[in-house]
Amino acid sequence: MAGPDIQSDFERPYAEQQQFFRDKVNLPTERWDDIWQAAHDRGFVVAGATKAELLDDLRQAADKAIDSGTTLDTFRKDFRDLVARHGWTGWTGEGTPGGEAWRTRVIYETNLRTSHAAGRWRQLTDPALLKTRPWWRYVHNDSVLSPRPHHKRWGDLRLTLPHDHPFWRTHFPPNGWGCRCRVTAVRAPRPGDRTAPPEGWDARGDDGLLPGIDKGWAYAPGAEAATPLREIVERKLVNLDGRIGALMMQSLAAVLGR
Repeated sequence: MAGPDIQSDFERPYAEQQQFFRDKVNLPTERWDDIWQAAHDRGFVVAGATKAELLDDLRQAADKAIDSGTTLDTFRKDFRDLVARHGWTGWTGEGTPGGEAWRTRVIYETNLRTSHAAGRWRQLTDPALLKTRPWWRYVHNDSVLSPRPHHKRWGDLRLTLPHDHPFWRTHFPPNGWGCRCRVTAVRAPRPGDRTAPPEGWDARGDDGLLPGIDKGWAYAPGAEAATPLREIVERKLVNLDGRIGALMMQSLAAVLGR
C-alpha cells in the first residue's frame, strides 16, 4: 500500500508524460476491465462514465492534475463539482465519504502514475540513451507503508536486466494499484546486482496472474502508445459486447485509423 503523499513521487510533469496523456482517446466504459492492459495506452477511461461530456470533464480534471501538480484534495473538489454538474449517479464509491475518497484516489493516482511511467518508458527507450545505458534496474520505493513482497524482493535484489528482456513487458512498474516502484537506466550491472529474474517470474497461477502483479497490470505503460487503435481493437483488448460495445465503437469510429 502506498504512503499518503503521491506528490512526493513526482517533481514536475515532463513533455513525454503530457504527450502520452493527450494522445489518448476518450472511451466509454461500464467496468474497469472493459479495456484491458495495453489498451490503456490509447484510451482514457473512468469506469462507469459513458457520456462524452462527462468523460471530457473527467479527462480535463486528470490533465490538470498532471500538468499543474493538482493535489488529491483539489482533484476531489473538481470531481465533486463535475459529478454534480453532470448529475452522474451509480458510480462505484458513491454514497459514503470512504467510498468517494477511495474512488477519487484510484482515478487520480492511476492517471498520474501510468502517464508518468509511460513518459519514462519513452525516455528510457530513446536510441541515444540506449547506446550508453542499455540496462534497466528495478527500484522499489521503500517509503510505502505495506510493501508488496515480490516488489520489495526485486528491489532488494537490485534486479538489473537488459532493456529488451521480456520481463519488462509485463513487470515495468507500476505493477498494481498504488504501486510506487520505478525503473532506472544504467550503463551496466554493478557487482552484486541480480542479472536474471527470480525463477518462476513468468509462471501464471490458476487465476492467470503473474506473481506479484495485480490483475490488469501485466503490461508496460507507454510501450504500445504508438500502436494503431485498429490493432488494439483487433487484439480484443476492448470490450465490444452489448450496449457498451456500441458506445465504444461510436467513439472509435472516427479515429480507428490513428
